[in-house]
Amino acid sequence: MNGDLQKKGEGVQTSGASTMASTDIWTQDDLTTLLDRMHALVPESDTLKFKTTELHFDWEKVKFGPYSGEVCREKWLKLTTEIRKYRTMTELLIDAREFVKNPYKGKKLKTHPDFPKKPLTPYFRFFVEKRSKYAKLYPDLSNLDLTRCMSKIYKELPEKKKMKYIEEYQRELENFEKAMAKFREEHPELVDTGKKKSDHPEKPKTPHQLWYNHEKKIFMKQNTEMNQRDVKEALRKQWSLLPDKKRLKWIHKALELQKEYEGAVRNYMESHPEYVHDDNIKSVLSKAERQLKDKHDGRPSKPPPNGYALFCAELMVGLKDIPCTERMIECSRQWRSLPHKEKDSFQKRCELKKRQFEVEFQRFLESLPEEERERVVNEDKGKEGKLATSTASRSLVPKEEDGRDKKEAWKRGKTPETPKTAEEIFQQTKLVECLVKYKNDKKKALKALDAEWKGLDKKQKIFWIKAAAEDQKRYERELTTLRTTAAPPHNKKVKFEGEPKKPPVSGYQMFSQQLLSNGELARIDLKDRMVEIGRRWQKMSLAQKEKYKQMTEEAQRKYQVALDAWIKTLSSSERAAYKESIANKRKGGTKSSAPPAKMRITMPKADTSDSSDGEDDDSDEEEGDGTSGSDSDDSDEDGEEAEEEGEENQSSGSDSSTDDSDDSDSE
Repeated sequence: MNGDLQKKGEGVQTSGASTMASTDIWTQDDLTTLLDRMHALVPESDTLKFKTTELHFDWEKVKFGPYSGEVCREKWLKLTTEIRKYRTMTELLIDAREFVKNPYKGKKLKTHPDFPKKPLTPYFRFFVEKRSKYAKLYPDLSNLDLTRCMSKIYKELPEKKKMKYIEEYQRELENFEKAMAKFREEHPELVDTGKKKSDHPEKPKTPHQLWYNHEKKIFMKQNTEMNQRDVKEALRKQWSLLPDKKRLKWIHKALELQKEYEGAVRNYMESHPEYVHDDNIKSVLSKAERQLKDKHDGRPSKPPPNGYALFCAELMVGLKDIPCTERMIECSRQWRSLPHKEKDSFQKRCELKKRQFEVEFQRFLESLPEEERERVVNEDKGKEGKLATSTASRSLVPKEEDGRDKKEAWKRGKTPETPKTAEEIFQQTKLVECLVKYKNDKKKALKALDAEWKGLDKKQKIFWIKAAAEDQKRYERELTTLRTTAAPPHNKKVKFEGEPKKPPVSGYQMFSQQLLSNGELARIDLKDRMVEIGRRWQKMSLAQKEKYKQMTEEAQRKYQVALDAWIKTLSSSERAAYKESIANKRKGGTKSSAPPAKMRITMPKADTSDSSDGEDDDSDEEEGDGTSGSDSDDSDEDGEEAEEEGEENQSSGSDSSTDDSDDSDSE
């Protein structure tokens, strides 16, 4: 057949310039080299269709001389059009003759008449011996149920009775091994016909794989009745409970073997240039194993990111008996109740720990070999990059700590954190515990939490649904606050210590603040509250309105007396500053856009002379009369004035309301 192929090759070569370009002339030697190089890439156990093998060829390894991999592939495709790709009866008979000569290749080796019979395991001995007895005892059971029943009975047998079967098995196993050794001697051609092992270096094993291979033989001798699957599961559990000290032994062994493997690969590549090494081989250590080794080598633990996290870490030690969800709630509650001094103390301690960590981490880096040092530094940079884009650390801080200065948040353009769903809160709460269980494998942990969430019934989900509803309310509340502070205040009045708070300047304002501060309108939406106040004011009789007007005048008189007394206590420099603030406020009042009614009353000028005080009083009376005279007519205008104070009045009462009015007046 090779002769035919050579002839075809010659035919292809001499067929003329119509099939090949002058720059692509293949000699017979070139064609032979091409076929030899292709043959070298064919696996020894070649059982696939030729097209499948062809698809898996790396043509870059076939290329030689002036012929690139693509040119070699095209040439092969041309050759295949000239040869047949089916088998004749003659060729099948050749294969049949080979089979007759050696019918026991591969998996059929066990059918050889001289091949020794493997002994039954202790359980199967028990099963064969007792099956007929239990079949009579339980005639209604199917074969499968009877097998399950006997398996359970065997497991419950006392060790004495089990030993009978185990000893028989071990005795026969020794005889089997001797017989197998004899069979190998008598039939070496059958035993050695297996797949030839590759001579390139074997990939290194993980610590778990090394430990498993070491423990498996011992464990199987002690538990002969267990199948491979049960053995694997039992050893997996043992590995998870293995102490750190013993685990470190296998970690160090795996790293040593990895170094040996890397050296062997370098040597192999020198002697086999065609060998392509995969540079993206995973480390033999998992993330948890790497952390354990680093800790053993003296790597310092990273400190908490902020004071709140430090407080939680210390508090968690005493809350181990409380469920994880309640722990975080309790931490948050206790943190909120702490005075600011203690919170600052935790923050200072946290900063100190960070500085100590930096010093210790630098020492740790200096103690490492150069390769290890590069790895640790790269890992640390990677973590910092992730933390910069992550919001996980922010979720630890209570909301009031996260947004102390709303004006700063406005400047940064930050919107409130989007509300989480019930499932997200459930996962966030239980993720830490789950990561410990799954050795920091986040993918597995999230998958397990997803399955756990789907397995909960509606009653069990109620807690998380309520938590999600609370988070939604928090988001809406923060969004409302952000909108109210969407523009930073301008021309804000400088506050002076001890300055009396200015009371409402009209009967309508007094009435509005009274309703808003006593909580009577708490159930009505904020937008509808001012409409309701205006409606109630219009329904009131003139006598009732007059009563509120008198209350306002009385409050104004008391305020004026208190203001005069306060001005007298000021030093000359303080009076000058106060005068300047009053003047600035009056300048602000001359803008083209008319200010709200409550801002029309100007503060009296602070002066020691009677004449200037008198002038200020007159101007106040004039402006005050103008405003109060329009109380009943301009209820809508006053409604707009009080609307801004509505939210604050609901929560902080009449004192805060008047304070807000004062601030608004000064603005």
